[in-house]
Amino acid sequence: MSAATDHHTPAAATESATPAPTAEKSAEKVKVARAPNEVDFWRGMALIAIFVNHVPGIFWENYTNRNIGISDSADLFVFLAGWAMRYLSESRSEHLTDMRLIMRLEARAFTIYTAQILIVVLAIAMLAATAIILKNPLVLNWHNAASVFTDPVPTHIGIVLLTHHLGYFDILPLYVALIAFAPVIVLLHRHLPNALLPLSLLLWGAVLTFSINIPTWPVDGYWFFNPMAWQLNFVLGFILARPTGLGHWVRHHRGKVRLVGAVIVGTGLAMALAKYRPNPLLMPQPYRFFIDDKMYWSPMRVIHLLGMVAFFGGSFHYIYRWAAPLGHFLATLGRNSLHVFCVGSLASLFGQIIRASGQVSLLTDTLVVIFGVILLYITAWLNEWRTRIPG
Repeated sequence: MSAATDHHTPAAATESATPAPTAEKSAEKVKVARAPNEVDFWRGMALIAIFVNHVPGIFWENYTNRNIGISDSADLFVFLAGWAMRYLSESRSEHLTDMRLIMRLEARAFTIYTAQILIVVLAIAMLAATAIILKNPLVLNWHNAASVFTDPVPTHIGIVLLTHHLGYFDILPLYVALIAFAPVIVLLHRHLPNALLPLSLLLWGAVLTFSINIPTWPVDGYWFFNPMAWQLNFVLGFILARPTGLGHWVRHHRGKVRLVGAVIVGTGLAMALAKYRPNPLLMPQPYRFFIDDKMYWSPMRVIHLLGMVAFFGGSFHYIYRWAAPLGHFLATLGRNSLHVFCVGSLASLFGQIIRASGQVSLLTDTLVVIFGVILLYITAWLNEWRTRIPG
């Protein structure tokens, strides 16, 4: 029941006239986790797939969704972040003015930023400890970490400024950039709703045409997830989540849209099985429009992700009907996505370390995945348990 409705009930009127509740009564009011829903369910599935895919060579990475098409869990994760942004910007229980919305989003961006700094520091410590224990200094070169140890002064500045990324720890910097930029997206949609998607497409097209990206420092390179291109993914999730406009049109033509999605998913599966990817040297200019380019979120990935969403969207209702425990499990992970993602990133690195120590077998890979998924669930459960503590 919405807050607006509550204020019109007799109980609400009575409470407003009574003195402030005692500490005993306040202690009884605890936060209740939201019920399983489709966004949390698919976000939970994406988190598990990202955890598995971030252990290169592990047996079970052959069975994640990136092997059945062009886009992967990172694409879905960002799309769902944009989708979830709509609930914040159009909350029925709390009206946010423009200024309060900006402050809320920037605070969230700062929270994600601090999480990124924490897991990078822990990852560096894990690599250093592994190099000592295994007596293998080559470990210090893993995942673009070499400069942390050979040139620490500028590299640590780069880590703080988000201009230096470790491999497999470069998704959160994209998320920080998108959430920090989100007020522009939301306010554009509030005040110039018809301009948001065209402007997003224009920026995305210019970035692909002229290969515009953010450079890294002190190690020369570019952001692996180019936020100026990936913002289109975020914006599409935000726009399609709305019950009006493009989102309404898609829902009104759900049958036809699902059929188109099936064709796209089938084509992506055929391309994945055939291991076909267009050769950039054979493509016309600007070539990024015709290849599978994850850095610039090329049209192939855009089309495939939208096809996956069109085909599988709405299926949670049936999944939950026949597999409620699975629905609860994945939705729990999705509700606590930041905490789960951070722990999953470190768990993936630990899995890499286990395999690098010579423990490579199907049994080891299976145990890494089992214990990793259990750890992700414990993380989500503990986070919700902490928020439910009375008082």
